[in-house]
Amino acid sequence: MNSLSDPRQAHTFRFVRRDYTDGVAELVYAFDDGPELIERIVFPDAPALAPDRSAAFEAALDLLHWVAGVSYYKAGVPAQIRVESCALDAATAAFLDALYLHGLGDFAYHNKLDLRGRIRFSVGVPQRAQAAQPRWELRSRLQRSYRGAAPTRSLPRRTLVPIGGGKDSLVSVEILKAAGEDATAVWVGNSPLIAACAERTGLPMLNIRRELSPLLFEYNKQGAYNGHIPVTAINSAILAVAALLYGFDAIAFSNELSSSSATLEYDGQPVNHQWSKSWEFECAFHDLLKSQVAADLDYFSLLRPLSELSVAERFAHTSRYDDVFSSCNRNFRILGPKPADRWCGQCPKCHFVFLALAPFMPKPRLLGIFGRNLLDDMSLAPAFDALMEYRDHKPFECVGEGIESRAALAALVQRAEWREDAIVARFAEEIAPQLGAGELALDALLAPSGEHRIPERLVRFVDAHR
Repeated sequence: MNSLSDPRQAHTFRFVRRDYTDGVAELVYAFDDGPELIERIVFPDAPALAPDRSAAFEAALDLLHWVAGVSYYKAGVPAQIRVESCALDAATAAFLDALYLHGLGDFAYHNKLDLRGRIRFSVGVPQRAQAAQPRWELRSRLQRSYRGAAPTRSLPRRTLVPIGGGKDSLVSVEILKAAGEDATAVWVGNSPLIAACAERTGLPMLNIRRELSPLLFEYNKQGAYNGHIPVTAINSAILAVAALLYGFDAIAFSNELSSSSATLEYDGQPVNHQWSKSWEFECAFHDLLKSQVAADLDYFSLLRPLSELSVAERFAHTSRYDDVFSSCNRNFRILGPKPADRWCGQCPKCHFVFLALAPFMPKPRLLGIFGRNLLDDMSLAPAFDALMEYRDHKPFECVGEGIESRAALAALVQRAEWREDAIVARFAEEIAPQLGAGELALDALLAPSGEHRIPERLVRFVDAHR
């Protein structure tokens, strides 16, 4: 790479422009004066935009442009960030500062980078030289500097529920169905596994396509920085645009209590692999939508007050999804009739979901889902130790807290069908004697607790679904 094409040598990351035409949003970025990186978001069968939602749609499209830019910024992490598409107000700039810093915490840890003091979104006018622009164009750009509370947009009472292919979003679906909500299963991307889960819900479906710039993959091949990005934040911004385009007044994610817990602390800063699923992000994004986009567009997590074990308990109530769901990261793009097509059995997600479901499912049913008994394989002992945060930190994955894994294993020690399995027997002999009673109590982790933004009309269904 030369200095113009190598993002690691760039001085500036630029938000160049964004456009929307006939169901396709184009998001354009660049490093310095290098080639443009153009991402496309395709909204299928997009209706004509309702005139009274046009201002909100423009605001949501700007927000999507800024949030999705994290996928490209991380290739070079230059010291200057320049927004040329429109002006930022203080609240939006502060939100983006936090998103890029904390959302890239995992990425920074693995690349041994310190992003503190490096990420700064400037408040004020668009940062491209303005002299060559017609006065009317400059005035139009300045008017898109959002301040104050957004008006209501007469959005109909309908809910977008994102489907991820795992147990959490399917529990949310069943809660919404029990509440009689008008809900649509939505997902971003082309995963056949997620499509199969969405179809099994019986809800109307919406599949949005995201096409990353091919240039990003070329940068990666040539050694650009790479790593974990806050995908949930990007999907949240995509769904905010979709809600205004198709007419929905709520976006109900399925992020639970433990997603707010840091994976570890590094150089004095907490690093949370799941930061864009956290309560902190949920509050910030919710407030930004209300103030900058549409006062009647709600954003919340339906599972926020629940532990991973509590979600697993609720999932176990129905076998409707046993043969289609998967949380496995390695086999996630594979759809097949055998459990091995959906669960690799080797990744932290497989290990945690197996353990979380074990206290709540008959053993034959769980073994049928996974095709094997992960708790009777001593070669997996280090993996389960990490889940318990025993002699290791929690994996960089979307898994529950260590106390949940410890409590689940303690519960299995009491079950005749499980206690002889290798991992369970080792826990009983070696680890449990070192723990206090509070770390072994399963029931204490099953009741809803903590703050949430669930609409009042749905709270009782979250409680009752247990």
